[in-house]
Amino acid sequence: MATLFETLEHGKIGIFESPTGTGKSMSLICGALKWLTHYDECREAEIKQLLVDLEKPVMQVSKTQLETQASVSVRKNLPDWITSYSEKRGQKEEAERIQRERAALLKREKRLAELKKNLQSFRKGKRKIYFCSRTHSQLSQFVGEVKKSPYRDSTLLVTLGSRQGMCINQQVTKLGSLNLINDRCKELLKTSSKKGATSCPYYNTTRMNHLTDIALSDVRDIEDLVIKGRKVKACPYYAARRAIPAAQFVVLPYNTLLHNSTRTASGIKLSGNVLIIDEAHNLLETISNIHNVEVSLPQFLQTNRQLMNYRDKYKSRLLPVNLLRVSQLIHVIGQFVEFLSTPPGAEETKLIRVSDFLTLTQLDNINFFLLLKFLKSSQIARKLARADDERPDGESSDRKSPTGITSLLKKVESEKMLPEKSMEPSLQDQLSGDGRGKAAYSSCPLYNIESLLETLTNSDMDGRVIVRWSGGNSTADGQTDKPPSIRYLLLNPAVYFSNIVKECRSVVIAGGTMQPVAEFKEQLFLAGTVDPERITEFTCGHVIPDENVLPIALSKYSNGALLDFTYRSRNEKHTLDSLCELLIKVCRSVPGGVVCFLPSYQYEGVLIKHMHSSAFFQTLNSIKKIFREPKKANMVENVLASYSKATETKDGGLLFSVVGGKMSEGINFSDRLCRCVIMVGLPYPNKFSPELKEKMRYLDSIGRVGGDGLSPGQVHYENLCMKAVNQSIGRAIRHRNDYACMLLLDHRYHQNSTISKLPGWLNKRVRKETDLSSALAQLHQFFTSHSKRSL
Repeated sequence: MATLFETLEHGKIGIFESPTGTGKSMSLICGALKWLTHYDECREAEIKQLLVDLEKPVMQVSKTQLETQASVSVRKNLPDWITSYSEKRGQKEEAERIQRERAALLKREKRLAELKKNLQSFRKGKRKIYFCSRTHSQLSQFVGEVKKSPYRDSTLLVTLGSRQGMCINQQVTKLGSLNLINDRCKELLKTSSKKGATSCPYYNTTRMNHLTDIALSDVRDIEDLVIKGRKVKACPYYAARRAIPAAQFVVLPYNTLLHNSTRTASGIKLSGNVLIIDEAHNLLETISNIHNVEVSLPQFLQTNRQLMNYRDKYKSRLLPVNLLRVSQLIHVIGQFVEFLSTPPGAEETKLIRVSDFLTLTQLDNINFFLLLKFLKSSQIARKLARADDERPDGESSDRKSPTGITSLLKKVESEKMLPEKSMEPSLQDQLSGDGRGKAAYSSCPLYNIESLLETLTNSDMDGRVIVRWSGGNSTADGQTDKPPSIRYLLLNPAVYFSNIVKECRSVVIAGGTMQPVAEFKEQLFLAGTVDPERITEFTCGHVIPDENVLPIALSKYSNGALLDFTYRSRNEKHTLDSLCELLIKVCRSVPGGVVCFLPSYQYEGVLIKHMHSSAFFQTLNSIKKIFREPKKANMVENVLASYSKATETKDGGLLFSVVGGKMSEGINFSDRLCRCVIMVGLPYPNKFSPELKEKMRYLDSIGRVGGDGLSPGQVHYENLCMKAVNQSIGRAIRHRNDYACMLLLDHRYHQNSTISKLPGWLNKRVRKETDLSSALAQLHQFFTSHSKRSL
């Protein structure tokens, strides 16, 4: 808290690492609000003193007048012409003096008014702290911590969310897709302003102002505000936005903050304020994913048809300049379609610089800034979506297509380049994190195309265009290949984050595991020209005693064979057999729950299939009931509930999870839910992925971060793996009285360079073992000791 206070006081950038269970959230809350209280008190005292100092000269204005009256008696004895001249000169000097004093007085009054306004602003909480985290549940947990803090009664806090999460109008929420909900909401408000009546029954100024007061009267999360909104029949979404100016603490999700247009639309003003980003371990990847955008060939074709129908229908009513822009859009999309429909030989994927891509598509003479301005001002995407919704069932949207597009469409369909269910969600749907919007959103892919056009205005250094003429291999979950597509890959996340850093007084990024810190410094701050002296780093150890954690790096099986889960070896029968035998022995030694993390969904499938083909599954399931991480997000809660019940039994449960999957982050496996974490192998990403290869090349080209004889790109590759490992093993040990063991299964965990990338509180405790029997003996002793303490 002291380091945080100093960071905010001196306007620095802070990178804070504090393991789960050490009081990170409460420390951030108390440290930040203590500084805010101190800052406001000092500024208020300073302004009050300036007010006093400025009022003093006003009382001394009459002194000159007294001196003038005293000299009148002297002038009475002089000749008339001298007296006349003297009087005229005196009158002129007096007039000039009065003018100067009047100007000074007006200036003083203006300054006094400004200071009084500033004083009122500070008293209303003008200075703000913006706090953001990754998920809605994490934000709710944070608000819960604020409620426990000593600042609850004195803090004006508001929580922001999307319309999808806060709308209480069932006629709008039933649309499902975030984009459709946003558009319908805006339509209702626009209709309201034209007709002078409220189209949405919940958009009522009086009731919303009342709900805003309710929002600020106590610390509330989104659920609290939605419940209150239903009760008073007022919109929680707009009530929360109206509360921003008066709030001291604004709590919001990552995507609302990191996406510029969303930030602006939400009324978030970072200038001079403090930003705290929690759970920031994946901040680099999050920024990149938010600004990466992909559009498929079917989406281009569909949008082209919609735009041509729109142009034909409204040609006589469109202004000449708007007709020109619509025609330009059709031309641009037509060029994309032609480029995707003519693959260059056997090449399936190509990475291209933005300028080269525009040249290849013959679009280097198009002003994309004017097109984007037209798209935003005309809201043509919303109009196309509405037109599709209003079209009777069965009516085709493909009318009067130009010969070129029609022939291309026939060519594409004849070559079966359009697999079923190929529509991907838009960037905005990705931001919402809601897969339900895919089907509804596909009615107007122009939103997605607009996002792609925005990325094409970036510089060549900041990203690449990836053109896929073939979908390549099938996905891990068994779905069909994707259709041809154009995708923008962001290489430099600082290009978007640097503006945030420049605006804010201070930026703090925090997390339970922030290693390696050098990567954050380089790619987020130094690449954005931040002075290294402005960056503060803080890392603390765990609060648990040494006897509550047992991390073992095991390099060999019981038969002395090397534990090798590299890609070329992990699918071999003897490797799978040995892993199953090891799991059986570990599960017999560990009470409660065991969570086993595997490197991919594909390998999880291979392992489970191998277990079923032999007696391993039946044997292991008789020791601990087996559960698997579901592929569908809506099934996670049910699986966790069933697993939780199993861990309360005498035998416990075994949960197979995937690194980087739905259960590797944000899930709290405390106490009996996880007495042992098993990490199978090192989950390196696919090094032959075009995206990863280009990212590594980019980092090598700027060449600032390296180490251990590795290139910057190789360091990034290693860090991706170890950050995933750290997040997975961090699911256990969630509070100071918790205890668990960690089994790191692979001979590569014996390398010092690998161990050094584990969390600081853990790497010093790792025990390197080459014998399974010794490791099992330590497990037995560890849990026997803790079972005696609980008696």
